[in-house]
Amino acid sequence: MKNCTNLLFVLLLLPVFVFGQAKKAPKSNDRIDKLKQEAVAAVEANAVMAQQINDMLFSFSELGFQEEESFNYLTTLLEKEGFTIKKGISGIPTAWIATWGSGKPLIAVGSDIDCIPKASQKPGVAYKDPIVDGAPGHGEGHNSGQALNIVAVLAVKKLMEREKIPGTLMLWPGVAEELVGTKAFYVRDGYFKDVDACIFTHVGNNLGVSWGDNGNNGLVSVKFNFEGQAAHAAGAPWRGRSALDAVELMNIGWNFRREHLELTQRSHYVISDGGDQPNVVPSKAAVWYYFRERTYPKIKKLYETGVKMAEGAAMMTDTKFTYEILGSAWPVHTNRVIAAAAYDNIKKVGLPTWSQEDQLLARASQIELQAPKTEGLAVKLDSMGMPTSSAPVVMMGGQAMTPMGGGSDDIADISWSLPTIVLRYPSNIPGLPGHHWANAISMATPIAHKGVVYGAKAEAMTLLDLLLKPEIIKDAWAYYKDEQTKDIKYEPLISNKEQPAIYLNKKIMTEFKPKLEKFYYDPSKYKSYLEQLGITYPTVRDDQREAVKKVMEKEKSTAAKVSSSSSRE
Repeated sequence: MKNCTNLLFVLLLLPVFVFGQAKKAPKSNDRIDKLKQEAVAAVEANAVMAQQINDMLFSFSELGFQEEESFNYLTTLLEKEGFTIKKGISGIPTAWIATWGSGKPLIAVGSDIDCIPKASQKPGVAYKDPIVDGAPGHGEGHNSGQALNIVAVLAVKKLMEREKIPGTLMLWPGVAEELVGTKAFYVRDGYFKDVDACIFTHVGNNLGVSWGDNGNNGLVSVKFNFEGQAAHAAGAPWRGRSALDAVELMNIGWNFRREHLELTQRSHYVISDGGDQPNVVPSKAAVWYYFRERTYPKIKKLYETGVKMAEGAAMMTDTKFTYEILGSAWPVHTNRVIAAAAYDNIKKVGLPTWSQEDQLLARASQIELQAPKTEGLAVKLDSMGMPTSSAPVVMMGGQAMTPMGGGSDDIADISWSLPTIVLRYPSNIPGLPGHHWANAISMATPIAHKGVVYGAKAEAMTLLDLLLKPEIIKDAWAYYKDEQTKDIKYEPLISNKEQPAIYLNKKIMTEFKPKLEKFYYDPSKYKSYLEQLGITYPTVRDDQREAVKKVMEKEKSTAAKVSSSSSRE
Protein backbone atom coordinates (compact mmCIF):
# COMPACT_ATOMS: atom_id res chain seq x y z
CA MET A 1 0.00 0.00 0.00
CA LYS A 2 2.85 2.33 0.89
CA ASN A 3 4.48 1.69 -2.53
CA CYS A 4 1.19 2.46 -4.27
CA THR A 5 0.88 5.75 -2.37
CA ASN A 6 4.45 6.74 -3.36
CA LEU A 7 3.77 5.88 -6.98
CA LEU A 8 0.58 7.95 -6.95
CA PHE A 9 2.50 10.88 -5.43
CA VAL A 10 5.16 10.68 -8.17
CA LEU A 11 2.55 10.53 -10.90
CA LEU A 12 0.82 13.60 -9.49
CA LEU A 13 4.09 15.51 -9.40
CA LEU A 14 5.21 14.46 -12.90
CA PRO A 15 3.08 17.01 -14.81
CA VAL A 16 4.34 19.74 -12.49
CA PHE A 17 7.96 18.69 -13.14
CA VAL A 18 7.47 18.44 -16.91
CA PHE A 19 5.59 21.73 -17.02
CA GLY A 20 8.33 23.36 -14.96
CA GLN A 21 11.02 22.08 -17.33
CA ALA A 22 9.01 23.22 -20.35
CA LYS A 23 8.74 26.69 -18.87
CA LYS A 24 12.48 26.88 -18.14
CA ALA A 25 13.57 26.10 -21.71
CA PRO A 26 11.68 28.99 -23.32
CA LYS A 27 13.14 31.37 -20.73
CA SER A 28 16.64 30.31 -21.74
CA ASN A 29 15.81 30.60 -25.42
CA ASP A 30 14.11 33.94 -24.86
CA ARG A 31 17.27 35.26 -23.24
CA ILE A 32 19.44 34.06 -26.13
CA ASP A 33 17.03 35.50 -28.70
CA LYS A 34 17.08 38.84 -26.90
CA LEU A 35 20.87 38.85 -26.82
CA LYS A 36 20.96 38.01 -30.52
CA GLN A 37 18.73 40.99 -31.27
CA GLU A 38 21.10 43.18 -29.30
CA ALA A 39 24.09 41.75 -31.16
CA VAL A 40 22.44 42.47 -34.51
CA ALA A 41 21.74 46.04 -33.40
CA ALA A 42 25.37 46.43 -32.27
CA VAL A 43 26.61 45.22 -35.66
CA GLU A 44 24.34 47.73 -37.39
CA ALA A 45 25.68 50.47 -35.14
CA ASN A 46 29.22 49.54 -36.19
CA ALA A 47 28.46 49.50 -39.95
CA VAL A 48 30.73 52.50 -40.53
CA MET A 49 33.57 50.74 -38.73
CA ALA A 50 33.05 47.66 -40.90
CA GLN A 51 33.11 49.82 -44.03
CA GLN A 52 36.32 51.55 -42.98
CA ILE A 53 38.16 48.30 -42.19
CA ASN A 54 36.97 46.83 -45.49
CA ASP A 55 38.08 49.84 -47.52
CA MET A 56 41.37 50.23 -45.68
CA LEU A 57 42.46 46.65 -46.38
CA PHE A 58 41.31 47.03 -49.99
CA SER A 59 43.56 50.05 -50.43
CA PHE A 60 46.64 48.24 -49.03
CA SER A 61 46.48 45.53 -51.75
CA GLU A 62 49.14 43.30 -50.19
CA LEU A 63 50.26 39.93 -51.49
CA GLY A 64 50.75 36.86 -49.33
CA PHE A 65 53.49 36.99 -46.65
CA GLN A 66 53.90 40.73 -47.29
CA GLU A 67 50.72 41.96 -45.54
CA GLU A 68 52.67 44.46 -43.41
CA GLU A 69 50.20 47.38 -43.48
CA SER A 70 47.26 45.03 -42.84
CA PHE A 71 49.17 43.52 -39.91
CA ASN A 72 49.92 46.89 -38.30
CA TYR A 73 46.44 48.27 -38.87
CA LEU A 74 44.50 45.26 -37.57
CA THR A 75 46.67 44.50 -34.54
CA THR A 76 46.66 48.16 -33.48
CA LEU A 77 42.87 48.29 -33.80
CA LEU A 78 42.39 45.13 -31.76
CA GLU A 79 44.84 46.21 -29.06
CA LYS A 80 42.76 49.36 -28.60
CA GLU A 81 39.69 47.13 -28.18
CA GLY A 82 41.34 45.24 -25.31
CA PHE A 83 42.64 42.15 -27.12
CA THR A 84 45.93 40.49 -26.24
CA ILE A 85 48.01 40.05 -29.39
CA LYS A 86 50.54 37.32 -30.06
CA LYS A 87 52.56 38.46 -33.08
CA GLY A 88 54.69 36.59 -35.59
CA ILE A 89 53.20 33.14 -34.95
CA SER A 90 54.81 30.17 -36.73
CA GLY A 91 57.72 32.43 -37.66
CA ILE A 92 55.52 34.48 -40.02
CA PRO A 93 56.03 38.24 -39.50
CA THR A 94 52.52 39.19 -40.67
CA ALA A 95 50.66 36.47 -38.72
CA TRP A 96 49.05 37.05 -35.33
CA ILE A 97 46.47 35.80 -32.85
CA ALA A 98 44.27 38.18 -30.84
CA THR A 99 42.44 36.86 -27.77
CA TRP A 100 39.96 38.29 -25.31
CA GLY A 101 38.07 36.72 -22.42
CA SER A 102 38.82 33.75 -20.20
CA GLY A 103 37.96 30.10 -19.88
CA LYS A 104 35.93 27.85 -22.12
CA PRO A 105 34.65 27.67 -24.74
CA LEU A 106 37.54 28.96 -26.85
CA ILE A 107 36.13 29.99 -30.20
CA ALA A 108 38.39 30.95 -33.10
CA VAL A 109 37.19 33.39 -35.75
CA GLY A 110 39.36 33.80 -38.85
CA SER A 111 39.53 35.19 -42.37
CA ASP A 112 42.17 35.69 -45.06
CA ILE A 113 43.90 39.02 -45.78
CA ASP A 114 46.10 38.63 -48.88
CA CYS A 115 45.35 39.66 -52.46
CA ILE A 116 46.00 38.64 -56.08
CA PRO A 117 48.87 39.61 -58.41
CA LYS A 118 48.06 42.07 -61.23
CA ALA A 119 44.46 42.50 -60.01
CA SER A 120 44.50 46.23 -59.26
CA GLN A 121 41.07 47.69 -60.01
CA LYS A 122 39.11 50.83 -59.14
CA PRO A 123 36.06 49.84 -57.11
CA GLY A 124 32.65 50.60 -58.55
CA VAL A 125 33.92 50.66 -62.15
CA ALA A 126 32.31 47.99 -64.36
CA TYR A 127 35.27 47.58 -66.71
CA LYS A 128 39.03 47.23 -66.38
CA ASP A 129 40.47 50.37 -64.80
CA PRO A 130 43.43 49.68 -62.48
CA ILE A 131 44.35 51.96 -59.59
CA VAL A 132 48.01 51.17 -60.33
CA ASP A 133 48.69 49.39 -63.59
CA GLY A 134 50.17 45.92 -63.03
CA ALA A 135 49.88 46.13 -59.25
CA PRO A 136 48.26 43.57 -56.96
CA GLY A 137 44.62 43.99 -56.02
CA HIS A 138 41.82 42.33 -54.07
CA GLY A 139 40.56 40.17 -56.93
CA GLU A 140 39.47 37.56 -54.41
CA GLY A 141 37.85 39.86 -51.87
CA HIS A 142 40.05 38.98 -48.89
CA ASN A 143 39.87 42.61 -47.74
CA SER A 144 36.37 42.05 -46.35
CA GLY A 145 36.52 39.08 -43.97
CA GLN A 146 38.37 40.75 -41.11
CA ALA A 147 35.91 43.65 -41.22
CA LEU A 148 33.06 41.17 -40.78
CA ASN A 149 34.77 39.25 -37.99
CA ILE A 150 35.83 42.29 -35.98
CA VAL A 151 32.41 43.96 -35.85
CA ALA A 152 30.74 40.61 -35.05
CA VAL A 153 33.21 39.79 -32.28
CA LEU A 154 33.03 43.29 -30.77
CA ALA A 155 29.24 43.03 -30.62
CA VAL A 156 29.48 39.72 -28.79
CA LYS A 157 32.32 40.91 -26.56
CA LYS A 158 30.17 43.77 -25.33
CA LEU A 159 27.39 41.36 -24.33
CA MET A 160 29.85 38.95 -22.70
CA GLU A 161 31.17 41.75 -20.51
CA ARG A 162 27.73 42.93 -19.45
CA GLU A 163 26.21 39.47 -18.94
CA LYS A 164 29.41 37.94 -17.50
CA ILE A 165 29.34 35.17 -20.11
CA PRO A 166 32.40 32.91 -19.80
CA GLY A 167 34.51 32.07 -22.82
CA THR A 168 37.43 33.23 -24.95
CA LEU A 169 37.26 34.81 -28.39
CA MET A 170 40.24 34.36 -30.71
CA LEU A 171 40.69 36.38 -33.89
CA TRP A 172 43.33 35.40 -36.44
CA PRO A 173 44.26 36.01 -40.10
CA GLY A 174 44.78 33.62 -42.97
CA VAL A 175 48.11 34.92 -44.19
CA ALA A 176 49.17 34.00 -47.75
CA GLU A 177 46.05 31.91 -48.41
CA GLU A 178 46.56 32.33 -52.15
CA LEU A 179 49.79 30.41 -51.63
CA VAL A 180 48.09 27.95 -49.21
CA GLY A 181 51.10 28.94 -47.18
CA THR A 182 50.29 29.15 -43.46
CA LYS A 183 47.36 27.32 -41.88
CA ALA A 184 49.00 23.88 -41.91
CA PHE A 185 51.89 25.50 -40.03
CA TYR A 186 49.46 27.01 -37.49
CA VAL A 187 48.07 23.53 -36.86
CA ARG A 188 51.50 21.89 -36.74
CA ASP A 189 52.74 24.45 -34.23
CA GLY A 190 49.81 23.92 -31.87
CA TYR A 191 47.96 27.23 -32.11
CA PHE A 192 44.60 25.48 -32.46
CA LYS A 193 45.11 22.57 -30.07
CA ASP A 194 42.82 24.01 -27.35
CA VAL A 195 40.21 25.59 -29.64
CA ASP A 196 36.67 24.24 -29.24
CA ALA A 197 35.19 25.53 -32.51
CA CYS A 198 36.20 27.69 -35.45
CA ILE A 199 34.14 30.00 -37.64
CA PHE A 200 35.95 31.02 -40.81
CA THR A 201 34.55 33.64 -43.16
CA HIS A 202 35.09 33.93 -46.90
CA VAL A 203 33.63 36.32 -49.45
CA GLY A 204 30.93 34.91 -51.72
CA ASN A 205 27.87 36.09 -53.62
CA ASN A 206 25.24 34.78 -51.18
CA LEU A 207 24.90 34.39 -47.43
CA GLY A 208 25.40 30.70 -46.77
CA VAL A 209 27.13 27.78 -45.16
CA SER A 210 27.67 24.13 -45.96
CA TRP A 211 28.80 20.99 -44.20
CA GLY A 212 30.76 17.86 -45.01
CA ASP A 213 33.02 17.42 -48.03
CA ASN A 214 32.57 20.53 -50.16
CA GLY A 215 33.95 18.90 -53.30
CA ASN A 216 37.20 20.84 -53.48
CA ASN A 217 40.74 19.54 -53.86
CA GLY A 218 43.64 19.46 -51.49
CA LEU A 219 47.12 20.21 -52.76
CA VAL A 220 50.84 20.36 -52.25
CA SER A 221 52.70 23.44 -53.51
CA VAL A 222 56.27 22.50 -54.48
CA LYS A 223 59.15 24.45 -55.95
CA PHE A 224 61.79 22.47 -57.87
CA ASN A 225 65.24 24.07 -58.06
CA PHE A 226 67.73 22.89 -60.69
CA GLU A 227 71.43 23.68 -60.72
CA GLY A 228 73.77 23.20 -63.69
CA GLN A 229 76.88 24.86 -65.06
CA ALA A 230 77.14 28.31 -66.68
CA ALA A 231 79.03 28.78 -69.94
CA HIS A 232 79.17 31.09 -72.94
CA ALA A 233 76.04 30.11 -74.84
CA ALA A 234 77.69 30.70 -78.23
CA GLY A 235 81.43 30.35 -77.55
CA ALA A 236 81.45 27.14 -75.51
CA PRO A 237 77.94 25.76 -75.05
CA TRP A 238 79.31 22.20 -74.64
CA ARG A 239 80.83 23.28 -71.33
CA GLY A 240 77.43 24.31 -69.97
CA ARG A 241 74.75 22.26 -68.23
CA SER A 242 71.46 24.11 -68.55
CA ALA A 243 69.21 24.20 -65.49
CA LEU A 244 66.53 25.68 -67.74
CA ASP A 245 66.72 22.61 -69.98
CA ALA A 246 65.94 20.54 -66.89
CA VAL A 247 62.94 22.72 -66.07
CA GLU A 248 61.59 22.46 -69.60
CA LEU A 249 62.13 18.71 -69.78
CA MET A 250 60.32 18.26 -66.46
CA ASN A 251 57.37 20.28 -67.77
CA ILE A 252 57.32 18.36 -71.07
CA GLY A 253 57.41 15.09 -69.17
CA TRP A 254 54.60 16.19 -66.87
CA ASN A 255 52.43 17.35 -69.77
CA PHE A 256 52.85 14.00 -71.53
CA ARG A 257 52.11 12.19 -68.28
CA ARG A 258 48.82 14.08 -67.84
CA GLU A 259 47.14 11.71 -70.31
CA HIS A 260 47.82 8.86 -67.92
CA LEU A 261 46.87 10.59 -64.66
CA GLU A 262 43.48 10.24 -63.01
CA LEU A 263 40.82 12.65 -64.22
CA THR A 264 40.47 14.12 -60.74
CA GLN A 265 43.94 15.65 -60.71
CA ARG A 266 44.52 19.30 -61.46
CA SER A 267 48.10 20.48 -61.76
CA HIS A 268 49.66 23.70 -62.96
CA TYR A 269 53.02 25.42 -62.87
CA VAL A 270 54.95 28.62 -63.48
CA ILE A 271 58.65 28.94 -64.30
CA SER A 272 59.73 31.15 -61.43
CA ASP A 273 63.35 31.36 -62.59
CA GLY A 274 64.29 30.83 -66.22
CA GLY A 275 67.86 32.07 -66.16
CA ASP A 276 69.44 35.51 -66.48
CA GLN A 277 70.10 36.29 -70.14
CA PRO A 278 70.24 34.32 -73.40
CA ASN A 279 74.01 34.43 -73.94
CA VAL A 280 74.72 32.66 -70.65
CA VAL A 281 73.81 28.98 -70.21
CA PRO A 282 71.44 29.13 -67.16
CA SER A 283 73.21 27.61 -64.17
CA LYS A 284 70.08 27.95 -62.05
CA ALA A 285 66.38 27.65 -62.86
CA ALA A 286 63.21 26.79 -60.97
CA VAL A 287 59.65 25.68 -61.60
CA TRP A 288 56.79 25.93 -59.13
CA TYR A 289 53.98 23.34 -59.17
CA TYR A 290 50.57 22.96 -57.53
CA PHE A 291 49.56 19.28 -57.35
CA ARG A 292 45.82 19.02 -56.60
CA GLU A 293 43.72 15.95 -55.87
CA ARG A 294 40.60 14.92 -53.95
CA THR A 295 42.09 12.76 -51.19
CA TYR A 296 45.22 12.74 -49.07
CA PRO A 297 46.67 9.50 -50.58
CA LYS A 298 46.14 10.79 -54.12
CA ILE A 299 47.68 14.19 -53.34
CA LYS A 300 50.73 12.47 -51.92
CA LYS A 301 50.99 10.12 -54.90
CA LEU A 302 50.73 12.99 -57.40
CA TYR A 303 53.42 14.92 -55.57
CA GLU A 304 55.72 11.88 -55.50
CA THR A 305 55.21 11.50 -59.26
CA GLY A 306 56.33 15.11 -59.66
CA VAL A 307 59.51 14.42 -57.71
CA LYS A 308 60.27 11.49 -60.03
CA MET A 309 59.79 13.76 -63.05
CA ALA A 310 62.26 16.24 -61.61
CA GLU A 311 64.75 13.47 -60.91
CA GLY A 312 64.47 12.24 -64.50
CA ALA A 313 64.93 15.75 -65.92
CA ALA A 314 68.06 16.24 -63.79
CA MET A 315 69.50 12.94 -65.02
CA MET A 316 68.86 13.86 -68.66
CA THR A 317 70.60 17.22 -68.34
CA ASP A 318 73.38 16.21 -65.95
CA THR A 319 72.16 18.78 -63.42
CA LYS A 320 71.27 18.59 -59.74
CA PHE A 321 67.89 19.30 -58.22
CA THR A 322 66.34 20.03 -54.85
CA TYR A 323 62.74 20.77 -53.95
CA GLU A 324 60.87 22.56 -51.19
CA ILE A 325 57.25 22.44 -50.09
CA LEU A 326 55.86 25.97 -50.04
CA GLY A 327 52.38 25.17 -48.86
CA SER A 328 49.71 22.51 -48.52
CA ALA A 329 46.03 21.95 -47.92
CA TRP A 330 43.71 19.04 -47.34
CA PRO A 331 40.31 18.86 -49.04
CA VAL A 332 37.85 20.84 -46.87
CA HIS A 333 35.39 19.08 -44.56
CA THR A 334 33.16 21.31 -42.42
CA ASN A 335 31.01 20.55 -39.38
CA ARG A 336 27.35 19.61 -39.74
CA VAL A 337 26.22 20.70 -36.26
CA ILE A 338 27.72 24.19 -36.29
CA ALA A 339 26.63 24.67 -39.90
CA ALA A 340 23.03 23.88 -38.97
CA ALA A 341 23.14 26.41 -36.11
CA ALA A 342 24.65 29.03 -38.42
CA TYR A 343 22.08 28.41 -41.14
CA ASP A 344 19.21 28.94 -38.70
CA ASN A 345 20.69 32.37 -38.00
CA ILE A 346 21.27 33.06 -41.69
CA LYS A 347 17.56 32.49 -42.37
CA LYS A 348 16.73 35.07 -39.71
CA VAL A 349 19.15 37.60 -41.15
CA GLY A 350 18.30 37.18 -44.84
CA LEU A 351 19.97 39.03 -47.69
CA PRO A 352 20.68 42.76 -47.97
CA THR A 353 18.34 45.02 -49.90
CA TRP A 354 20.28 45.94 -53.01
CA SER A 355 19.85 49.36 -54.59
CA GLN A 356 19.32 49.96 -58.31
CA GLU A 357 22.93 51.19 -58.42
CA ASP A 358 24.19 47.95 -56.86
CA GLN A 359 22.31 45.84 -59.38
CA LEU A 360 23.40 48.02 -62.31
CA LEU A 361 27.06 47.59 -61.36
CA ALA A 362 26.58 43.85 -60.97
CA ARG A 363 24.77 43.33 -64.27
CA ALA A 364 27.12 45.58 -66.22
CA SER A 365 30.13 43.71 -64.81
CA GLN A 366 28.57 40.35 -65.65
CA ILE A 367 27.95 41.45 -69.23
CA GLU A 368 31.47 42.87 -69.53
CA LEU A 369 33.02 39.60 -68.31
CA GLN A 370 30.61 37.39 -70.31
CA ALA A 371 29.30 35.71 -67.18
CA PRO A 372 27.06 32.64 -67.65
CA LYS A 373 24.16 34.60 -66.15
CA THR A 374 23.46 38.32 -66.03
CA GLU A 375 20.85 38.32 -63.27
CA GLY A 376 22.72 40.68 -60.98
CA LEU A 377 23.07 40.16 -57.23
CA ALA A 378 21.36 37.36 -55.34
CA VAL A 379 17.88 38.14 -53.99
CA LYS A 380 17.11 34.69 -52.61
CA LEU A 381 19.04 32.75 -49.98
CA ASP A 382 20.78 29.55 -50.99
CA SER A 383 19.84 26.38 -49.16
CA MET A 384 22.42 24.95 -46.78
CA GLY A 385 25.15 23.24 -48.78
CA MET A 386 25.19 19.47 -48.49
CA PRO A 387 28.25 17.20 -48.80
CA THR A 388 29.56 16.33 -52.22
CA SER A 389 29.43 12.60 -52.82
CA SER A 390 32.87 11.07 -52.41
CA ALA A 391 31.73 7.61 -53.44
CA PRO A 392 34.03 6.41 -56.24
CA VAL A 393 32.64 5.99 -59.75
CA VAL A 394 33.89 2.91 -61.61
CA MET A 395 35.32 3.93 -64.97
CA MET A 396 36.06 1.88 -68.07
CA GLY A 397 39.09 -0.27 -67.31
CA GLY A 398 37.99 -0.84 -63.71
CA GLN A 399 39.41 2.40 -62.31
CA ALA A 400 37.43 3.72 -59.31
CA MET A 401 37.44 7.50 -59.70
CA THR A 402 36.47 9.94 -56.96
CA PRO A 403 34.20 12.73 -58.29
CA MET A 404 36.17 15.71 -59.60
CA GLY A 405 36.94 18.74 -57.47
CA GLY A 406 38.07 22.32 -57.98
CA GLY A 407 39.99 24.88 -55.96
CA SER A 408 41.72 24.51 -52.62
CA ASP A 409 41.84 26.34 -49.29
CA ASP A 410 44.13 25.66 -46.35
CA ILE A 411 41.29 26.26 -43.88
CA ALA A 412 40.90 22.53 -44.56
CA ASP A 413 43.81 21.71 -42.26
CA ILE A 414 42.02 23.46 -39.42
CA SER A 415 38.73 21.80 -40.36
CA TRP A 416 40.43 18.40 -39.97
CA SER A 417 41.80 19.43 -36.57
CA LEU A 418 38.61 20.68 -34.87
CA PRO A 419 34.95 21.45 -35.67
CA THR A 420 34.99 24.24 -38.27
CA ILE A 421 32.60 25.98 -40.64
CA VAL A 422 33.08 28.46 -43.48
CA LEU A 423 30.52 31.28 -43.50
CA ARG A 424 30.16 32.88 -46.94
CA TYR A 425 28.69 36.35 -47.26
CA PRO A 426 27.38 38.33 -50.29
CA SER A 427 30.05 40.95 -51.03
CA ASN A 428 31.00 39.86 -54.53
CA ILE A 429 29.26 39.71 -57.90
CA PRO A 430 28.09 36.28 -59.14
CA GLY A 431 29.58 34.72 -62.24
CA LEU A 432 32.96 36.50 -62.42
CA PRO A 433 36.18 34.57 -63.20
CA GLY A 434 37.74 34.53 -59.71
CA HIS A 435 41.39 35.42 -59.02
CA HIS A 436 40.84 38.25 -61.47
CA TRP A 437 40.70 42.06 -61.44
CA ALA A 438 36.94 41.86 -62.03
CA ASN A 439 36.40 40.29 -58.63
CA ALA A 440 37.71 43.52 -57.09
CA ILE A 441 35.01 45.66 -58.75
CA SER A 442 32.54 45.36 -55.86
CA MET A 443 34.96 44.97 -52.98
CA ALA A 444 35.05 48.60 -51.77
CA THR A 445 31.49 49.53 -52.71
CA PRO A 446 28.09 49.42 -50.97
CA ILE A 447 27.77 45.82 -52.22
CA ALA A 448 30.74 44.72 -50.13
CA HIS A 449 29.75 46.91 -47.19
CA LYS A 450 26.22 45.50 -47.00
CA GLY A 451 27.42 41.93 -47.44
CA VAL A 452 29.93 42.34 -44.60
CA VAL A 453 27.31 43.72 -42.22
CA TYR A 454 24.81 40.96 -42.96
CA GLY A 455 27.50 38.32 -42.61
CA ALA A 456 28.53 39.86 -39.28
CA LYS A 457 24.95 39.62 -38.01
CA ALA A 458 24.81 35.90 -38.78
CA GLU A 459 28.23 35.33 -37.26
CA ALA A 460 27.47 37.25 -34.06
CA MET A 461 24.28 35.22 -33.55
CA THR A 462 26.15 31.97 -34.13
CA LEU A 463 28.87 32.97 -31.66
CA LEU A 464 26.19 33.49 -29.02
CA ASP A 465 24.81 30.02 -29.76
CA LEU A 466 28.27 28.51 -29.25
CA LEU A 467 28.78 30.43 -26.00
CA LEU A 468 25.35 29.82 -24.48
CA LYS A 469 24.36 26.40 -25.82
CA PRO A 470 27.08 23.95 -24.73
CA GLU A 471 25.26 21.09 -26.42
CA ILE A 472 26.19 22.56 -29.84
CA ILE A 473 29.93 22.25 -29.23
CA LYS A 474 29.43 18.84 -27.61
CA ASP A 475 27.47 17.55 -30.61
CA ALA A 476 29.92 19.21 -33.02
CA TRP A 477 32.79 17.22 -31.50
CA ALA A 478 30.69 14.05 -31.63
CA TYR A 479 30.22 14.61 -35.39
CA TYR A 480 33.93 15.34 -35.78
CA LYS A 481 35.01 12.18 -33.93
CA ASP A 482 32.29 9.71 -34.85
CA GLU A 483 31.64 10.67 -38.48
CA GLN A 484 34.23 13.01 -40.02
CA THR A 485 37.36 11.33 -38.65
CA LYS A 486 35.97 7.84 -38.05
CA ASP A 487 37.73 6.37 -41.09
CA ILE A 488 39.98 9.25 -42.23
CA LYS A 489 42.71 10.59 -39.96
CA TYR A 490 44.48 13.87 -40.58
CA GLU A 491 48.12 13.52 -41.61
CA PRO A 492 49.97 16.76 -42.38
CA LEU A 493 51.33 17.18 -45.88
CA ILE A 494 54.21 19.15 -44.36
CA SER A 495 56.87 17.82 -41.99
CA ASN A 496 58.62 19.42 -39.02
CA LYS A 497 61.49 20.55 -41.25
CA GLU A 498 59.44 22.76 -43.58
CA GLN A 499 59.20 26.47 -42.80
CA PRO A 500 56.80 29.10 -44.20
CA ALA A 501 58.11 30.67 -47.41
CA ILE A 502 57.99 34.22 -46.07
CA TYR A 503 60.25 35.50 -48.86
CA LEU A 504 57.56 34.98 -51.50
CA ASN A 505 56.14 38.14 -53.14
CA LYS A 506 58.73 40.40 -51.48
CA LYS A 507 60.17 41.58 -54.78
CA ILE A 508 56.75 42.40 -56.22
CA MET A 509 55.63 44.37 -53.16
CA THR A 510 58.96 46.23 -53.04
CA GLU A 511 58.20 47.42 -56.56
CA PHE A 512 54.54 48.33 -56.11
CA LYS A 513 54.16 49.41 -52.50
CA PRO A 514 55.54 52.94 -53.07
CA LYS A 515 53.05 53.36 -55.92
CA LEU A 516 50.13 52.00 -53.89
CA GLU A 517 50.90 54.09 -50.80
CA LYS A 518 49.67 57.20 -52.61
CA PHE A 519 46.22 55.61 -52.71
CA TYR A 520 45.91 54.30 -49.13
CA TYR A 521 42.47 55.10 -47.73
CA ASP A 522 42.21 57.99 -45.26
CA PRO A 523 38.94 57.63 -43.30
CA SER A 524 39.66 60.86 -41.38
CA LYS A 525 39.11 62.81 -44.62
CA TYR A 526 36.75 60.65 -46.67
CA LYS A 527 33.59 58.75 -45.83
CA SER A 528 34.48 55.96 -48.25
CA TYR A 529 37.23 54.83 -50.56
CA LEU A 530 34.95 55.60 -53.51
CA GLU A 531 34.80 59.22 -52.35
CA GLN A 532 38.58 59.38 -51.92
CA LEU A 533 39.16 58.10 -55.45
CA GLY A 534 36.50 60.42 -56.85
CA ILE A 535 34.51 57.56 -58.36
CA THR A 536 30.87 58.04 -59.31
CA TYR A 537 28.94 54.97 -58.17
CA PRO A 538 28.44 53.04 -60.30
CA THR A 539 30.72 53.95 -63.20
CA VAL A 540 29.23 52.22 -66.24
CA ARG A 541 29.76 52.92 -69.96
CA ASP A 542 26.80 53.88 -72.14
CA ASP A 543 27.02 50.64 -74.10
CA GLN A 544 26.91 48.69 -70.85
CA ARG A 545 23.82 50.58 -69.69
CA GLU A 546 22.14 49.80 -72.98
CA ALA A 547 23.09 46.12 -72.71
CA VAL A 548 21.71 45.93 -69.16
CA LYS A 549 18.48 47.59 -70.32
CA LYS A 550 18.04 45.03 -73.09
CA VAL A 551 18.69 42.11 -70.71
CA MET A 552 16.12 43.43 -68.23
CA GLU A 553 13.52 43.99 -70.96
CA LYS A 554 14.05 40.43 -72.15
CA GLU A 555 13.63 39.13 -68.58
CA LYS A 556 10.36 41.05 -68.20
CA SER A 557 9.08 39.72 -71.51
CA THR A 558 9.96 36.14 -70.56
CA ALA A 559 8.33 36.52 -67.13
CA ALA A 560 5.16 37.90 -68.73
CA LYS A 561 4.95 34.95 -71.12
CA VAL A 562 5.44 32.47 -68.29
CA SER A 563 2.76 34.22 -66.22
CA SER A 564 0.34 34.24 -69.16
CA SER A 565 0.98 30.57 -69.86
CA SER A 566 0.42 29.66 -66.20
CA SER A 567 -2.88 31.57 -66.04
CA ARG A 568 -4.20 29.78 -69.16
CA GLU A 569 -3.36 26.41 -67.64
